[in-house]
Amino acid sequence: MKLLIDANIVLDVLQDRKPHVDNSLLIWKLCEAGMAEGHILTLSFANLVYVMRKEMDFVKIENTFNTMARIFSFAELKQRDLGNAAVLHWEDFEDALQSVTAERIGADYIITRNVKDYEGSCVKAITPESFLSGFQM
Repeated sequence: MKLLIDANIVLDVLQDRKPHVDNSLLIWKLCEAGMAEGHILTLSFANLVYVMRKEMDFVKIENTFNTMARIFSFAELKQRDLGNAAVLHWEDFEDALQSVTAERIGADYIITRNVKDYEGSCVKAITPESFLSGFQM
């Protein structure tokens, strides 16, 4: 099962966002255990460092990257992803990038708490709760 993990799921774990952290952490653990193949957009990592800039020094950025790189694969942005996302005309360009990248890498799902933002996505977006409720171990 190949998953594209949205930045909000990563931030739930890194910032211990209640009440979302528990289910988001379970997604991480499934990927870490090899029960799901987790992918994160390289742009998402850059964005989370920006969002957490007051909480992260250079050492914490490096440690966070190394931890995430052991658990997830980073999906690089391609020029065609930018073009494909632009023609979608979505209000949130980052969500459009997530959608077209998920399609390009053959993801089964986009894991996000903002499912409504992906209504036009070719790859189904679901919440961690929905994914976990249907996941067969």
